[in-house]
Amino acid sequence: MVLVHLCHQLNLDFAIAHCNFQLRGVESNEDEAFVKSHAEKMQVPVFIERFDTQTFADQHKLSIQVVARNLRYEWFYSLLANHNFDYILTAHHLDDSLETFLINFTRGSGMEGFTGIPQQNDKIVRPLLVFSRNDIEVFAQDYNVEWREDSSNATDKYWRNKLRHDVIPVLKALNPSLLSSFENTVLHLKQTQSLAEDAVKSLYLSVVTEEEHHTVIDLKKLLKYANYKAYLYEWLRPFGFSDWTAVYDLLAAQSGKQVLSESHILLKNRGVLLLFPKQTTISEEVYWITKEQTDVKVPLKMSFCNVSDISNQTSNVIFVDEALLQFPLTLRRWQEGDVFQPSGMTGKKKLSKFFKDEKYSLWDKANAWLLCSDNKIVWIVGKRADERFKPTANTTKILQINYEA
Repeated sequence: MVLVHLCHQLNLDFAIAHCNFQLRGVESNEDEAFVKSHAEKMQVPVFIERFDTQTFADQHKLSIQVVARNLRYEWFYSLLANHNFDYILTAHHLDDSLETFLINFTRGSGMEGFTGIPQQNDKIVRPLLVFSRNDIEVFAQDYNVEWREDSSNATDKYWRNKLRHDVIPVLKALNPSLLSSFENTVLHLKQTQSLAEDAVKSLYLSVVTEEEHHTVIDLKKLLKYANYKAYLYEWLRPFGFSDWTAVYDLLAAQSGKQVLSESHILLKNRGVLLLFPKQTTISEEVYWITKEQTDVKVPLKMSFCNVSDISNQTSNVIFVDEALLQFPLTLRRWQEGDVFQPSGMTGKKKLSKFFKDEKYSLWDKANAWLLCSDNKIVWIVGKRADERFKPTANTTKILQINYEA
């Protein structure tokens, strides 16, 4: 109500958004009526939304506080978009920020949890954050601003309330200037956080490589730094990882071990960690290549031409006896049971065994493409050709196949 009063006094173009979470029966409805009445007196637009909060929390097995927060901010952002508002203003104050700090301290947190509530976060602005609850109450009394107390603030049902009622008064008794000291501490922590972010970004550029579909973290380079766990924490935290013991154990684990977040997979593959989204889907399609084609662009860039010699062979170029091919050729993913005869060998080998011997990661295997003739493997593209299609002294037509990696 103090925030509403200030916005009104400043003649700002604003509206009021009130959430009725329907958790306190008549009291919740009286809060709603109170807000409506004041909006009408000031001739300020008001938006009211009622939420069936308890049912939603029960259905999704979430705490009331988490559900209420998610519901209100989702609604706030919809108002922002649908009515062309510029910002969402909330009335959080300095005591709220101290409580958030203590909650994060108690639960355990990285640096970001010890800088309190941010003054601005995206479109959310908190103009009263520099003022204490007492400052705001004194202002309200001096300027006759009416307000209502939420009765749930008086209970110790929630963790925040326990800190508010039982812990913070003790701290204030020990240090009457607690809030001022807290402000100074937060300022220093924000400066330290800024320095840490600069270091994290700088090291990221030398240790991490971003590929088209995944990210590679070079462990040899990372482990040179004494604080490697802190860097890893900052890089991986945005991807939803929370079991940090499992993540750190991955550094010494065998290839193939992995840790999952809700959205991503972190995979150990020899000297690197591979990070890729769970929703990454590997195409199961089969692509056909006719005899008349001289190139393909999907799913890979490849070209085909006839040559008279085989002097240019590399991992991305192979030469085959065209007469041994049955068109159309196909490009497909590997399947269990696939076998081929690796170039230079006399016997056949299961593709799964080849992958194991070559130390392929799960990612490497899933992304391997096979060029096939009548379902016989001609080439593990970019890796190994099949001996059966190799040109010989009797070959009359040599086909050069190029892969543009």
